[in-house]
Amino acid sequence: MIFKRYEWRLLLRVLILFITLTATSILAVEGQGYYLYLVITCPLLVYELIEMIRFQKKAQDEVSQFVESIHYRDFSRHFDVRRAPTELKPLRKGFNEINSTFKLISRERETQYHYLQKILELVDTGILSYDNETGETGWINEAFKKIIGVPYLKTIHSLEKREEALYQDIVKLKPGESKVITMTRNQQLVKILVSASVLRSDDRISKLVAFQNVSEALDETESKAWQKLLSVMTHEIMNSVAPISSLADTLKNRLQSPELKGGAMNGELEDLELGIDTIKRRSEGLLKFTESYRNLNKITKLDLKKILVRDLFENLSSLMSPTMEKKHIELEIVLRDPALAIEADLNLVEQVLINLVVNAIEAVKEREDPRITLAAEVANGRTIVKVADNGLGMPPELLDKIFIPFFSTRKTGSGIGLSLCKQIMLLHKGNIQVQSTEGKGSAFLLQFVG
Repeated sequence: MIFKRYEWRLLLRVLILFITLTATSILAVEGQGYYLYLVITCPLLVYELIEMIRFQKKAQDEVSQFVESIHYRDFSRHFDVRRAPTELKPLRKGFNEINSTFKLISRERETQYHYLQKILELVDTGILSYDNETGETGWINEAFKKIIGVPYLKTIHSLEKREEALYQDIVKLKPGESKVITMTRNQQLVKILVSASVLRSDDRISKLVAFQNVSEALDETESKAWQKLLSVMTHEIMNSVAPISSLADTLKNRLQSPELKGGAMNGELEDLELGIDTIKRRSEGLLKFTESYRNLNKITKLDLKKILVRDLFENLSSLMSPTMEKKHIELEIVLRDPALAIEADLNLVEQVLINLVVNAIEAVKEREDPRITLAAEVANGRTIVKVADNGLGMPPELLDKIFIPFFSTRKTGSGIGLSLCKQIMLLHKGNIQVQSTEGKGSAFLLQFVG
């Protein structure tokens, strides 16, 4: 509507100019007697031409200023309508309306950007974007910095010096692909799911990489898989070994009957009896061993109660003190908040702590100043109970194996203790993690949901 007014004004000026030009031409052709009129129409024609040029120049200047403000995205600029020439008022009014529209769109986009920024900062998934050609980073959220342990990255190539293996995985990861990588953070093995996608904007191609800590989810899945496997294994082993043990017992009783005892082949029967006795003893041992692994699948329900960590540590100290005093091991308890409590099954949690302390006693037995520390604190909304020792520690390659059933670092170990601890913690909707440095000691962290 505004530009139609402008067109009408321009058309009116052209029409007046045309009429004046026509009148001047007719007077010039008529010649004599009309020169007096030519003296009037010619200056009028020149004036109208000058006004037409001036009008166009003003409009051109206004448009240039408007284009400049658009180019620099200066939507705050206001074109004064009241002081403008009459013919430019509609034009300036139109510019102001366009600026207001752009300003509204810009404000909405900025609001959406801040909204998205807040969402990305709140999610637990780490986000990293970088230019595919230059490697220059565009967006890094706090979750990425926390998961990867890198406070700042100017380019993706800067990551190569800090985490070369991670850098290679990110660069090689194709859009649409995902990969689970294992990293060591705070002396703990952490499993990270890395996914990649592509963003195209202003003829630039950026790579968007997402990092998600999936350690707990994978631990739970792995635990359930082991439970199913153990259930099948214990069932099959016991079904196979029990008849062998029973048959060996029957044969032994048969060999001890009076009619066979006094026979000529008494010496050979004694050897046969010894062999059958060995079969029976080993069968019973295997049955007992298999029965112990059934414990991994027996725990299904929890008797949850509010337990003071202070009471938990005191009971454990009373129970383990005689053994520690005998082996000259120092037990240190660190608890800053005496009122700290957890929601847990007392018997099961005590079983976990006893298992961890027994393992710690074994780990520090060769130390000159053996020490075991019990500590508890609240971190990231979770209650952390820690059992630490200054023993020999473990090499990195063992850290992701010690919770696997049947795996043990000791020759006499059954490999059931830590597996059972992990299942108990998963039943509590928590987790157990290990921190260890070879030659310095280990620490097991029990994480309870707050």
